[in-house]
Amino acid sequence: MLQELSIKNFAIIDELTVSIEEGLTVLTGETGAGKSIIIDAVHLLVGGRGSSEFVRHGEKKAEIEGLFTLEDEKHPCYKKAEEFGIEVEEGMIILRRDISAQGKSVCRINGKLVTIAILRELGSTLIDIHGQHEHQELMNETLHLTLLDQFASVQLKTSLQNYREVYKEFEAVQGRLKKYNENEQEMAHRLDLIQFQLSEIENASLVPGEDESLIDEKNKLMNFEKLFQSLQNCYNSIQGEGRGLDWTGLAMSHIEGAAEIDSKYAGLMEAVSNSFYLLEEAAGTVRSELDELEFEPDRLNVIEGRLNEINTLKRKYGSSIEEILEYSSAIEEEIETVTNKDTLIHDLEKKLQSLEKDLYLEAEQLSSIRKKAAKRLTAKIHEQLKELYMDKTTFEVRFVQEPSKSGQFKYRKDGADQIEFYISPNPGEPLKPLSKVASGGELSRVMLALKTIFSKHQGITSIIFDEVDTGVSGRVAQAIAEKIYQVSVNSQVMCISHLPQVAAMADSHLYIAKKSTRGRTSTSVTSLKVEEKIREIGRMISGVEITDLTREHAKELLSLAESIKSK
Repeated sequence: MLQELSIKNFAIIDELTVSIEEGLTVLTGETGAGKSIIIDAVHLLVGGRGSSEFVRHGEKKAEIEGLFTLEDEKHPCYKKAEEFGIEVEEGMIILRRDISAQGKSVCRINGKLVTIAILRELGSTLIDIHGQHEHQELMNETLHLTLLDQFASVQLKTSLQNYREVYKEFEAVQGRLKKYNENEQEMAHRLDLIQFQLSEIENASLVPGEDESLIDEKNKLMNFEKLFQSLQNCYNSIQGEGRGLDWTGLAMSHIEGAAEIDSKYAGLMEAVSNSFYLLEEAAGTVRSELDELEFEPDRLNVIEGRLNEINTLKRKYGSSIEEILEYSSAIEEEIETVTNKDTLIHDLEKKLQSLEKDLYLEAEQLSSIRKKAAKRLTAKIHEQLKELYMDKTTFEVRFVQEPSKSGQFKYRKDGADQIEFYISPNPGEPLKPLSKVASGGELSRVMLALKTIFSKHQGITSIIFDEVDTGVSGRVAQAIAEKIYQVSVNSQVMCISHLPQVAAMADSHLYIAKKSTRGRTSTSVTSLKVEEKIREIGRMISGVEITDLTREHAKELLSLAESIKSK
C-alpha cells in the first residue's frame, strides 16, 4: 500500500506530506482546491508524462516521493525490482521523481537512478489510477486474457503450465525447421566455409598443450649460449683440482678422523659424506647435460613456423588449442547435420506434427477451462451491474481462435485464445467492445463492477478513483459508494469524490483546502475527525449553508455506511 506521500513545489502545492491509511481514503474539498493535483502528482510518481508546467511558479524543481509497503512476498513488484537490479529491503519501495523548471525528470527507486520507462513499469504493479474518461487496464483489450486467467486462478494454473511446456518445445522445433528451410544458397556457402575450416584445423594436427611446450623449447634455444655457459661454469666449480668436490672430499677425510676418536661426530661425518656423493652425482649429471647440449638453428626456425601456424588458427577459431579443438568438434557436428539436412528436416517435420497434436489438445483443455471461467465471470459481472442498477446491461466474454496455415490454431505462449470483453448497456443495442462504451457514467459503473471482481486477483497495492462517480446521483450514487468500498476490502483505495454517499463510506477522510498567504496560493490536507467529517458531508449535501437537517442527514449517511460496512 501507499503509506506516505510527500509533495513539494508542485503546481499550487507548496509542501505537504500525507499519510495514507489502509482501506478506503476519500479526498473531498471545494472545486479547484487541489484534489486532482494530488492525484496528478501520484500519476507522475509512477511514470506519468511530466512537464515544466507542474513546477510551482518561481521554484527550481518539483519533488514527489512515495513510500510503499509490500505485505505479500509474491507481489509482482518484487519480480520487477529484481529484473531491474533494485534491492527491496523489509518490503519497502520508495519512489521519487524530481521535475526541473526546464521540464527534465530525475527518477529514483529505492535510491537508484532509473529511467522513466522503468519507473512506469514498476509503478504499474503498485498503483492503478482510474479517471472518468480514461481507458485504463480494464479498458485495454490486449490485457483481457490476463484478467480472465487471474480470475480462473487455481483451475487454470496447471493446464497453462502444461501448455507452455509443450509450446516451448514446439517453438524450438519450429525454429530449427525454419532455419533448415531457409536460403539454400546461404546454407551451401556456410557448408563450404565450415568444411574448409575443419580441413584447416585437422591438417594442423594440434595437440593440447603443444604451444606451451614449443614456447619453452624456443626460449631454451634462444638462450642456448647463456645456458651452456652457466652449466659449464657450474661443472668447473665442482669438478677439477682444488675445486668444490676436492675440498668436500678433504673435509670428509678430516671428519672421518674426528669420528674415529669420538663417536659423537658420526652423524656429522655421515652428513658430509652424503654431501660429497651428492655433489659428485650432480657433477656427473651436469657433464651429461653439457655433452647432450647442441645448438640447432634449423630447429628454432621450425618452432617459429609452428607457433605462427598455431597463432593464426587461434586468431580464427579460439584463444587456445583447447578452444580450437572444441570449435572443430562443433563444426564437424554441424557439417554432419547440414549434409544430412533432408533426413533431419523430415524428422523435424514429423516431430512438429506430433507436438502440434499435443499442443492442440493442451490448447483445447486450456480453452475449455477459460470458457467455464468466462461463464462464471459473466454471471458475477451481471450480479455487480445489477447492484449498480444496470440490470438491463449485457456483458459477454468473446473468444477468437485464429487459424494457422496448417488449418489448426495459431498458437501463442498463453494458448490459442484471444478474448475481448463486450458490453451492451441498453436492451436492443448490439454488443460492443468495452473500450467503445461512450457514456462516462456507464463506463464508470462498468469499470467499478469489473474492478470489484478483479481487485481480488490482480495484486495491485493501491487503486485511485479520480471522480469516477461524476454524473450520478440517488440510489446509483449509493450503489457506487458501496462498490468502491468493496474494492477497498482487497486493495487500498484512494477516491476523489463529490458524493456524500462515497465520503460516508470512507475509513479515513482527507479534506483538501486552498488558502492564500502573502499573495501566494497553496493547498493543505487535513484528516477529518468525526465531527469534522459530519460537517464536510453536510456541506457536500447542501452546498454552502449547513443546517441542523443537513447535519442529521450526514449522521444518517454515516450510520448507514457503518451498517453496510459491518456486513
